[in-house]
Amino acid sequence: MKQQDRMIFDFLDLDQPERQNETVWQALRPEKAMEREDGSVQVTVPFTSFAQGSFKRGDSNCSKKMLIRRYGEKILRMTIGDCPPDQSNPMLQMSDVVKQRPLKLIDNSKQQSAADYELIDDQGKTVMTMGHVLPQQHVWSDLIVPALDEFTMTAWPQISSEVAWSSYDTFTPEHRESIGLGFTENDQGISRWLYAHHAKPDEHFAGTGERFAPLDLKGKTLILENTDALGVNSRRAYKNVPLYISSEGYGVLVMTSAHVRLSMADISTRAVQGQIEDDYLDIFLLGGEDIADILLQYRLLTGFPEQMPLWSYGMWMSRMTYFSAEETMEIARRLRDEDYPCDVLHLDTGWFRKDWQCEWAFNPVTFPDPPAYFREMKDLGYRITLWQNPSVAKDTLHYETAVSNRYLAPIAKQENSESDFGGASYGGNIDFSNPKAVTWYQGLLRDLLEMGAAAIKTDFGEKINANAVYYGLPYKRLHNLYALLYQKAAYEVTKEVTGDGIIWARAGWIGCQRYPIHWGGDCACSWDGLAGTIRGGLHIGLSGFSFWSHDIPGFHSLPEFMNNRPSDNLYLRWTQAAVFGSHMRYHGTSAREPYEYPAVADLTRGWLKLRYALIPYIYKQGQKSVEGGLPLMRALIFHHQDDPVCWHVDHGFYCGDDLLIYPVMNDEGTCRPYLPAGSWVDFWTGERLEGGRYLPLTQYPLGRIPIFVRAGAQIEVYPEQVSCTDDMDLAQAVTLSFGADYNGFANSPLQAITGLE
Repeated sequence: MKQQDRMIFDFLDLDQPERQNETVWQALRPEKAMEREDGSVQVTVPFTSFAQGSFKRGDSNCSKKMLIRRYGEKILRMTIGDCPPDQSNPMLQMSDVVKQRPLKLIDNSKQQSAADYELIDDQGKTVMTMGHVLPQQHVWSDLIVPALDEFTMTAWPQISSEVAWSSYDTFTPEHRESIGLGFTENDQGISRWLYAHHAKPDEHFAGTGERFAPLDLKGKTLILENTDALGVNSRRAYKNVPLYISSEGYGVLVMTSAHVRLSMADISTRAVQGQIEDDYLDIFLLGGEDIADILLQYRLLTGFPEQMPLWSYGMWMSRMTYFSAEETMEIARRLRDEDYPCDVLHLDTGWFRKDWQCEWAFNPVTFPDPPAYFREMKDLGYRITLWQNPSVAKDTLHYETAVSNRYLAPIAKQENSESDFGGASYGGNIDFSNPKAVTWYQGLLRDLLEMGAAAIKTDFGEKINANAVYYGLPYKRLHNLYALLYQKAAYEVTKEVTGDGIIWARAGWIGCQRYPIHWGGDCACSWDGLAGTIRGGLHIGLSGFSFWSHDIPGFHSLPEFMNNRPSDNLYLRWTQAAVFGSHMRYHGTSAREPYEYPAVADLTRGWLKLRYALIPYIYKQGQKSVEGGLPLMRALIFHHQDDPVCWHVDHGFYCGDDLLIYPVMNDEGTCRPYLPAGSWVDFWTGERLEGGRYLPLTQYPLGRIPIFVRAGAQIEVYPEQVSCTDDMDLAQAVTLSFGADYNGFANSPLQAITGLE
């Protein structure tokens, strides 16, 4: 391929063998538009093909219908291609307040005006213009080259939020950087839809799921394809969400479950480009007064989480894995005896007859009386949660039933198969596109929940077998969607039986925020692992999720996966960061109980007591989070969108509205916090500080991290020490004021509760 042809081809991979037979189609200036009875506008968009392997205009033409709809005052929707009906789309869960509003069409196509078509909403606001008049030819050297009269569009999902579709992103007509609207086609039909909109030179982007990249995604090209990320320090991701937020005050949601590639002003620095591996394109443009408002629009379309039960905000204790009732009972009693507050003990992969072989049934030797075990744990103030996965292994209790009833999708061919679990014992993943398989699976969980389990860990779900034949959807649409269907099934039966809507999930896609809690996957026990974890939490919060957690102090050891214990410093520093997340759980490949780290055990106890003292504040912030568009753990840009520095701060975060947290992420104990504009109070000393600046690089003692509170904040805290949340009555919470009378931590009730200095 010639160099001049490699520009857009870098994004489309047209030089790859599997792509070389694809034809590229480019949208041209709209031919006509019409109002429809339902209040939408239908636009006829012509397309022209390019000659194979170049961007010289070909001889073929076609046209397709684009449907444009308006929802409320802040959402525009553009749909083109064979889009499934909304009623059958599990990603959509539109709120009753999302009402389609009529659009009026002004047709200027016969006049010499700025745009052929103008779309106006029922309040008289212009929300879109299309078909701008542009020159019909370019002069290049001695040749007159016909220019493509390209599809052009500018949209205003909200009057202050302008999104200009990319057009004429070229050097010459044959040297393209992006395609504003188009598709590729192979022998079987449409292969991929393409879009691009303009990116300003100083524009920033965030979101797209649980990214472990720096906060500002500008200059990144991302593949949104769920997979086992194998840690938190790569471009792979467990949770991808085709939603991104711009510093210019808009969001873009690509409503699809197919694989998506996004170039965030990377391959073309003047365009955000997307390609969707499907035969339709469905895009929502979201406006808002701020980032939280944009994410509120996302949730109005795809659903809200509910408030988490009070007990879930306490400490969860786990490791991979506990193997018996006797072992966990000993740990439960020791945590109480040594005064470590805790609410949950989690049984990971070892409660079955054979480790990792999920059967949804206890090993009768190591857990001889599960109902009595659950009751005894509850009497001690512990809930028990259970690990499982969506695979059914051969030679397990339910394999024959699952196969004979087609609860597992049959494999069409064995070679190059992909799944969560490979090897000879692998049977298959439960086909959650089959309603009967969902009912069967929920029955397995119902038995455990009625027995006394508090929640289910819905592990894995990022991959399914590409060679299986699924009941309800093709692989390309089910792969990313699988996480949603899997988690929905577990969440709904849990809420039905226990009254608490809660799971513990790893994978994610559009809509999964409805089924919390999610955690950050298998992070390394390292400072890099902690830094990547914090970044993942910031991005998932910018992708519509409220509740998110991570493994303290990292999941897997380094350099040996199982047997190298994390350092004392890392254990404590990770604990300190986790205190201010929505939920906190210890988990990993070796012992995680705080008494196993005697050098920092006393400090760890103090920080856990601080967590419990802050639960009234955190619980209240959780309630606020489910009612709007805010996560509990927040990037600074939620409150300081117009501060360009905050688009690059990913080593600190807000806990709710008022606490600004900077974890220490090195053995030296150093950190350089950034204080946004405003007045702040040092949590430890009570010193008043003015923001809009970086503070000096400072070394913090092992017992402290930088914490700042908005000046004047009123924070509810629990005034007594407790062993678990069963001992709490939130009506007894007291208010700690960070006004002029706050004289530092040592003079507050928190010091007496925690013993920290």
